[in-house]
Amino acid sequence: MLWDNTFNVLNYTALSIFTLLCLYPFYYILVYSLSDPRTASSGLLLFPKDITLFNYIQILQVKEIYSATFISVLRTVIGTIITVFCSSIFAYVLTKDELYFRKIIYRFMIITMYISAGLIPYYIVIKTYGLRNSFLVYIIPSAISAFFVILIKTFMEQLPASLEESAMLDGAGYFTIFIRIVFPLCMPIVATVLVFAAVGNWNSWFDTYIFIQDKKLFTLQYILLNYLQESQKLANLVQKSTNSSGLASAALQVQVTPESARMTITMIAIIPIFLVYPFMQRHFVKGIMMGAIKG
Repeated sequence: MLWDNTFNVLNYTALSIFTLLCLYPFYYILVYSLSDPRTASSGLLLFPKDITLFNYIQILQVKEIYSATFISVLRTVIGTIITVFCSSIFAYVLTKDELYFRKIIYRFMIITMYISAGLIPYYIVIKTYGLRNSFLVYIIPSAISAFFVILIKTFMEQLPASLEESAMLDGAGYFTIFIRIVFPLCMPIVATVLVFAAVGNWNSWFDTYIFIQDKKLFTLQYILLNYLQESQKLANLVQKSTNSSGLASAALQVQVTPESARMTITMIAIIPIFLVYPFMQRHFVKGIMMGAIKG
C-alpha cells in the first residue's frame, strides 16, 4: 500500500511537471503577445506587462493576412470534407470481398505510407495535371490518405454485417447503405479523421511554397512563415500601416518589435486549433480506441 501511494505521488508529480513544461511555451507566447513590446523586451515570466491588444491590432492591419486567412479557411473546410468523404468511401469499398484484387490494392495503399518517389517526381505529376497555381492543388492530392483509410476501414469492420444484409434485402445498393447506414455509424472515427485532416490542412504551408506563385492563393501559414523569417520587415510594415491609418497618436502608439511580431503571429496561427480541438477531443479519443479493437 505504501509503495502504491508513493508511486502515485511520484507519477502525478512527474506528469504534472511534464504537462507544465509542454504548456508553458504557449503561455509565454500568449503573455508576450499581450504585453507592451517596450516593457516585454526586458523579460517576462508569468504575467504580461502593460497589457495591450495593439500587437494584434497592428499585425491584423497587414492586408495580405485577410486574403490568406480566407484561402486557409476555404482550404481547411473544403479539403477536410473531401478528405473525410473520399477516405471513408474508399475504406468502405476495401471492406467488400466482392472487390477484385482487394488485398493487393490495400497492400499497395499501405506501401505508400512508407515509400514515395520523392519530391521531384511529385512536382512533375502536379505540373503535368495542371495543378500548379491552382486552388485544387490544396484539395486533390490529399483527397485520400492511407492512414485515414486504415483507421476508418478498421472501424467499419467492427459494424454488424446484419445491418447491411437487412438493407440489401430491402433493395438498397452499396452507395445507399454507405450514406444512410455505415457512414452515420462511423461518426466517432470520422470525428477523429476530421480533427487530423483539419489540423493538417490548416497548418500546411509547404505545398504553397512549392506549387503556388499567385499571391491570391497564398495560405495564412505561408504568409506567417514569411513574416516570421522577416520579422523586422514586418515590424516596419506594421508601423508604416499604423502611421498611414492615423492611429499613431502619442497616446495610442505602440511600437511593434520583431520579437513581438513573431509572438503575435505564432498566436494567430495556433488560436483556431486551440479553439476547435477541445470540442473534438472526446470524439478523437473514442474513435481511436474503438478503431483499435478488432474482434
